[in-house]
Amino acid sequence: MQASLDLADRGLRVFLVEKTPSIGGRMAQLDKTFPTMDCSICILAPKMMDVARRENIVLLTYSEVKEVEGKPGDFKVKILKKARFVDPEKCTGCNDCTKVCPVSYPREFDMGLGERKAIYRPFPQAVPNVFVVDKRGTPQCRAACPAGVNAQGYIALIRDGKYKEALELIRRDNPLPIICGRVCFHPC
Repeated sequence: MQASLDLADRGLRVFLVEKTPSIGGRMAQLDKTFPTMDCSICILAPKMMDVARRENIVLLTYSEVKEVEGKPGDFKVKILKKARFVDPEKCTGCNDCTKVCPVSYPREFDMGLGERKAIYRPFPQAVPNVFVVDKRGTPQCRAACPAGVNAQGYIALIRDGKYKEALELIRRDNPLPIICGRVCFHPC
């Protein structure tokens, strides 16, 4: 982070790529830092905010560098940006989503000592302050459906007005959708 800030101060455009949903690394997990025993997040949080606010720094969290080509000063970099399943433009970081999420996982930030919901923010001071959905396995409604229908995908396509794609999605899993006209009332 400090190198990014230093380069940005010199007028260079910096792309900071972080594979986790937030910058901060292991220091965010520490209580105190040696030798002064200062609060880790008290040192780290202002630096994270400086990075997020700096115009010359493009923050790419939940992303990975896949390929680098070229020569110094003329690099071409391929970056895989993982899906958060949460719109960063709309997420306010209010934490309301975690209150209604029925799925829990061990909390990686606390080394599995606590639990977190499937929709989560790595830690309270995370930058960016945007939640991420940890999708694992098959959704409950699809696993319970005898035809294995991707109901969530269907509903999302209908919501976006993509009716033809929604029909294709249903027909891919269930060739006879007209005879399976039940409505699922599970609150997932």
